[in-house]
Amino acid sequence: MSASTREEIVAVLDASDDAQDQLCELTFDALTTPELLRVVERLERRERRSRSVRHALINQLRAQASEDDLGGKLPAALAERLRITKTEAHRWIAEAEDLGDRRALTGEPLPPKLTATAAAQRDGLIGDAHIRVIRDFVAHLPAAVDPGTRVAAEKDLAGKAGDFRPDQVAKYAHELMALLHPDGDYSDEECARKRGLILGRQEYDGMSRLSGLITPELRALIEAAWAKLAAPGHAIPTTTTQSWSPIPSAAIPAANANASMTRWSPASARCWPPGTWAATTGCRCPSWSPPR
Repeated sequence: MSASTREEIVAVLDASDDAQDQLCELTFDALTTPELLRVVERLERRERRSRSVRHALINQLRAQASEDDLGGKLPAALAERLRITKTEAHRWIAEAEDLGDRRALTGEPLPPKLTATAAAQRDGLIGDAHIRVIRDFVAHLPAAVDPGTRVAAEKDLAGKAGDFRPDQVAKYAHELMALLHPDGDYSDEECARKRGLILGRQEYDGMSRLSGLITPELRALIEAAWAKLAAPGHAIPTTTTQSWSPIPSAAIPAANANASMTRWSPASARCWPPGTWAATTGCRCPSWSPPR
């Protein structure tokens, strides 16, 4: 590919802006439902393809721009210029490093690290969610997997991503990882290194989001507790049937003091839960009234 001139770059961008302006002025009432779906598909494909251009630009900035030129580090410069978060800017840079064209130290061009994934994105076949699945899969491959197998696995995932949804590709990636890395990273040291909780910032309503990684042992305890306490309808007061005993579980003073009241009003005996002390002041059945 020959180097593009400044004039060619500006001309193509101007034409793209003009076409986008015309597209925004269109109405789509004349289209049928299948035609509307095809238009949405074409627009999504164009949006996906534009990511490849962004990767090339970011990699070029990384290669040639100094901090003096940028007014700081590249993530901060992108965040300020594009009004995005620094987290988003870091993600863009990391994706460009994996999916954008590269150059060796001697200057010759190199293909992207994830060649098949980059090609699928350039063709508009896969989106951001697909790419997250593939990059996460490659990042978790153990060092024992040889380069040829890595390339073949990444190519396989990229092909599946062109035909299936991201959640479906993620399930396939888990199965593929089980084949390539059957033992997994299950050591206690690895679990201890990765475990942790992240408390998010407080939202407008005072609520805070909690996320993180827990150990397999803690997950087993939580699942056992949920199976008992979080079953459908279990914790709903209007549908929960309480079990009450007509006599106290132990003859303690509070129960003895209430025994005479039980003789006056047998219905009040239902106010004693099993294994409790038969509350005499805090629990009264609706049908109970003091004797006259």
